Amino acid sequence: MKKLLFSSLACVFLLSSCGSKSKGELVGVRGKKWYPEKPYGMELIPRGSFIMGKSEEDMGNLLNAPTKTVTVRSFYMDDTEITNSEYRQFVEWVKDSVVRSKLAILADELGLGPEDDGIGQYAFKDADTANLSVYDKYMMDNYGFGEDYFENRALNKDEDLVWDTSDYPDEYYAEVMDSMYIPEEEAYNGQRTIDVTKLVYKYTWMDIEAAARAKTGRRKDFIRKEETSIYPDTTVWIRDFEYSYNEPMHNDYFWHDAYSDYPVVGVSWTQAKAFCNWRTKYKNDDQRERGKQFVNQFRLPTEAEWEYAARGGIEGGTYPWGGPYVISDTGCFMANFKPQRGDYAADQALYTVEAKSYEPNDYNLYNMAGNVSEWTNSSYYSGSYEYASTMNPNADTQNNTRKVIRGGSWKDVAYFLQVSTRDYEYRDSARSYIGFRTVQDYMGEEDSTQ
Repeated sequence: MKKLLFSSLACVFLLSSCGSKSKGELVGVRGKKWYPEKPYGMELIPRGSFIMGKSEEDMGNLLNAPTKTVTVRSFYMDDTEITNSEYRQFVEWVKDSVVRSKLAILADELGLGPEDDGIGQYAFKDADTANLSVYDKYMMDNYGFGEDYFENRALNKDEDLVWDTSDYPDEYYAEVMDSMYIPEEEAYNGQRTIDVTKLVYKYTWMDIEAAARAKTGRRKDFIRKEETSIYPDTTVWIRDFEYSYNEPMHNDYFWHDAYSDYPVVGVSWTQAKAFCNWRTKYKNDDQRERGKQFVNQFRLPTEAEWEYAARGGIEGGTYPWGGPYVISDTGCFMANFKPQRGDYAADQALYTVEAKSYEPNDYNLYNMAGNVSEWTNSSYYSGSYEYASTMNPNADTQNNTRKVIRGGSWKDVAYFLQVSTRDYEYRDSARSYIGFRTVQDYMGEEDSTQ
């Protein structure tokens, strides 16, 4: 019997040794092969070096952009500014999540669960303890849900929300939905709309730079929590211009389908950052469901990345198309801006235009000059070019509320359209002429041969 047992163990050992893929060699830990998809609506900007700053005459005499050679890594960039339609997707997602959270919290307070009708159908997923995984049960028993009791619980998104008042399932559901709309005394013309102040996006992020430079401190000391009201400020169309009739833009620009493909405006730097976080989460939620590896984060471009992409590979160009003129050989304007004093429409546009208007630059990016100025991730210092690194330069500090905007807009003169011109706005400000586009670091492309 002992001989038989020994023989069996020896056989198992022999088979496992023969089946070893490393054959005892140091081959490293191998995970899944990385075959990322090219991000939808983005263009690859190849790594390279370029002369950053004003090689042409500094007509503003600001002396804030002396020339220097810098190098940037490869990245993807949106081929257009983020449009109203794309930003509305963000708003709709937040609205959906806020409603589901309110429904789940009320159901929890009433002790209702999935086995109950009405609002119980929208209870937190962990309300049905019979279907919890072993891990979820362990976490509940040992940690509970911490101080963010409701925020860390999974919402039930399998049940469709009901927006038609005649189909509300019970009075509790009606109570929650009523809280999402403006008070009746504030409604007019029979329209009671969503209270946009309720549309708040909450997220956390880790301040890697602060953590890396700190000599002491625990990981949790560098985790930041953000709560951002994400609805665009539509009043900018009126507040930005004194003694000017712009109510139609205030009333219709963001929500009407006629403007779906126009760049979103009235979005602050803080809101643009929240959008980037959401876009990353939205993509990775889908990656998780499909059993795929997470993608790296979407973010705002640095000032150097923006200028490098805007130049489109043209060394020393004044504008994204080269320059130095803003009118083509056929007599057409190359961008949407203010060509003459008081004449906004000479370029065939009064306000903004569709995000894919005019010809793209050599990186296939549209409207890197004009239409709307664009937020970057960089903080504005007039002398930052003097001390910023020559490799992926980015002068960004948390205590500087001035953020660089680039590209000029529909209401600017040609000087601000130049790829080297710097401007800034405060990060909590929203304007009718500032939008944004996102970037994502390049980590390889999908292998089409697989």
